[in-house]
Parts: sequence; C-alpha cells; structure tokens
Amino acid sequence: MARVLLPWSDLRVPAGLTAVHYDGSGAAPQDVDDVEFYVLPYDSGAEPRKLIPRLPALKAVQTLNAGYDDILPVLPEGVALANGRGLHDLSVAEHTLALILAAQRDLPRWFRQQPSGSWSRGHTRSLADCRVLLVGYGSIAKAIERYLVAGEAEVVPVASKARPGVHGIDELSALLPEADIVVLVLPDTPQTRGIIGAKELAALPDSALVVNVGRGTAIDVEALTAEVSAGRIRAALDVLDPEPFPSDHPLWTQDGVIITPHVAGGSDSFYPRAKRLVEEQLARFAKGASLANLVR
Repeated sequence: MARVLLPWSDLRVPAGLTAVHYDGSGAAPQDVDDVEFYVLPYDSGAEPRKLIPRLPALKAVQTLNAGYDDILPVLPEGVALANGRGLHDLSVAEHTLALILAAQRDLPRWFRQQPSGSWSRGHTRSLADCRVLLVGYGSIAKAIERYLVAGEAEVVPVASKARPGVHGIDELSALLPEADIVVLVLPDTPQTRGIIGAKELAALPDSALVVNVGRGTAIDVEALTAEVSAGRIRAALDVLDPEPFPSDHPLWTQDGVIITPHVAGGSDSFYPRAKRLVEEQLARFAKGASLANLVR
C-alpha cells in the first residue's frame, strides 16, 4: 500500500493509499522511506523542502504554490512535480486590487488620522482611467485583469513573448513611460531577476505606482528606494528581496510605500480550493493516472 505525506488530516484518501501527516511545523516525520507522494505544506518556510531528498521512494511532489523555482534544486531526477496553478488566482487578485486602491485613494493617510479623530480632507488619485501594465500574464494576472477592467482601468498585458493582444517583454522599455501603474506577477528566474532596475524606474512618469505581487527579485530594491525617497514614484509591495525584509531598511518608512509581508495568496478562498486539488491528485495517483498541473 503506497504511503502519501499530506499537510492536512481531513482529506479524503483513496483506498490503496496510506496517509502520513506533516503540516510543516515541528520536526518532520522520520519514518518516510516508503513515501511515494508528497504534498508540501503551504507557507511554512524552507524546512518542508529539505525533506524531499530524504524520500527514496518518492515518485511525485505536489506544491500548493504556483511558483516552483525553489523546489527544482532539491527535486531528484525522475520525480514528477505538479504545481498549484489556479489556487491563488482570486486571493492574489483581491490583494493586488487592495494594494492599488489603498495607494491610489491614499488610505494610509486616512488610517493615520483615525486614532486622533482628525477630519483633514483631500482629493486623491483613482484607478479608473489609469493605464496599468500587467507584467507576467499568467492565470493570476488574468484574475487581476478582471478586477482592473471592472474598475475601468486600461490594462496592457505583457508576457515573455508577444501574441495577439499581448505585448512581449522586449517592449517593456517602450511601454513604461506611459504607464500610471505597473503590476508585476513574475516568477523568480534568471530572466526576471532585476527586470525592473534603475533604468526602468527612471523611465516611469512622475507619481507612477509600482506593485509587486510575484517575486521580490524582479525589482532592484535599492534603485526603488532611491526613486521613492526622492518622492518621484510610489510602491505597493507584497514581496521583497530578501524575505523577511530587514526591519531597519528605509523602504519601510518611506512616504508613498505600502508593504505587506507576502500574504497575498493566503486568504480563506485558498484552502478549500487547495484541498479539492489535493484530493483530485490523490485519486489520480491511486489510479496510476497522470497528475494535473504537471510542470516536470
């Protein structure tokens, strides 16, 4: 009977499989030599990944993230890898919209006034009629796009390669000077690291907003810090490089910057969807069928 290593104990496990549970907290289970299928716990740091090379019978790994760049270096040859494509689409899209609206409508200013009961008022920017570059046009970006279109923004999709209705990444430098908002939904790859650097930031118009909900490595943090310190552009960031972000970094206290600690994907809508996916994958594995969302 095949053993599977799962993060939750309330899943339906098909006949023919025996479940071992590990939620990523505390010590990893020791008796794992015969585990064939491993579902990585979500948002639990690097420790669960370190278990992968210790599973000699491993046949498949299921990650609950869309990105998997951090798993490939420890994944043995011949082990299948499936990702969590689609699980985070709505969670990240909601958070992205919240970041944009908070920045555009100056919500941090009003929040700071609340404890003192101040009624100091002012007009703000808006999302409507803004030109938004959506860089990294996968399923998460498409969910973000639906919110932006509902807010009557002009969305300009940018992907690794051009196709009808979508710009290629090689056009980015020409698109930046006319962007009001740039939203980055990029993985961490050699091609995306530092894709927004000093040159790209300088190309943005004054008061532009840079939003990052993909990977922190996409932005040159020091170049961004210099631009926002000068008051020229603004930023709303759910991801940074490194993470956790140093508590003494000046970006934390800059006007025009909103930082959330990599929480965009972790909303209530994620868990039911993730559990359904895992149950579907367990059923496939028990039958010897190919897994969904295979990336390797």
